Formats: sequence, C-alpha cells, structure tokens
Amino acid sequence: MKPFAIDRRMTNMRGVFYPTGHIVLMFPTEEDARHACELLRHDGVSEDDLCLARPEEFERQLIGISDDDDDMLLPSIGTESETAHHFRELAHAGHHALIIHASAKLTSSHVLELLHDSHISYGQRYRFLVIEDLVC
Repeated sequence: MKPFAIDRRMTNMRGVFYPTGHIVLMFPTEEDARHACELLRHDGVSEDDLCLARPEEFERQLIGISDDDDDMLLPSIGTESETAHHFRELAHAGHHALIIHASAKLTSSHVLELLHDSHISYGQRYRFLVIEDLVC
C-alpha cells in the first residue's frame, strides 16, 4: 500500500479536498479498514491503488483544504466542502480512511457488494463534477 499524501490532483480549483477518480471510505477501526483492503486485494485491486490513512494523519492533511472561509473569491456550487468537513470529523473521532484509486471497471456497486459485511461508516466516490454517496 502506498502512503497517503494529498496533492494538487486531489483538490478542486478552490483547494478543497476532491480526489477525482477515487473512492474514500471511512472505517471505525484500523482492523475494519485493513480487512477491507484485504478483500479488495483478493478481488484484484492493485496494492498501488490503495492507501490507508490513520485518523490523525488523515485529519492533519485535510486541515486547510476544507474551505472553512466564507469570503472565498469563487462561489461553491456543490457540497465538497461539507463532505471534506465530515471526513475531518470522522478522522477526529478516530475513524481510519481507505482511499482507493477507482478505475472505470471498479464500480461503486461492486465495491459495496464486496465490502457488504464491512463496517463502513461513510463513503464517497469522486467523479468529475459529481460526488457519489456510497451507502451500505
């Protein structure tokens, strides 16, 4: 698994967390997140397409890229700011993040079916201009 690091490709033009082409799943425990990783690897997802972030690491990297300022120059037309804020809240509460680079063949429904017994606390798939809620 590669280490998690937010770069410019994981933010929108306002600098808000928006990792296009990725699925971000939150789990209440490290064990839950690692189990999900194993299921995905067993299903053929490459080790290079998975990142596991500890709560303090994920929260630290999200600070400053969640658009908490009201007087930004560019208006927001979506909910990416609220979504990033929710990820930060979960990380602050101790939830682990699993970030999956989602190729076109890795559908959201397949991931949810594969992880149906996992304890996903929150999940989103980031597409170009669309954030897809993933509900288990």
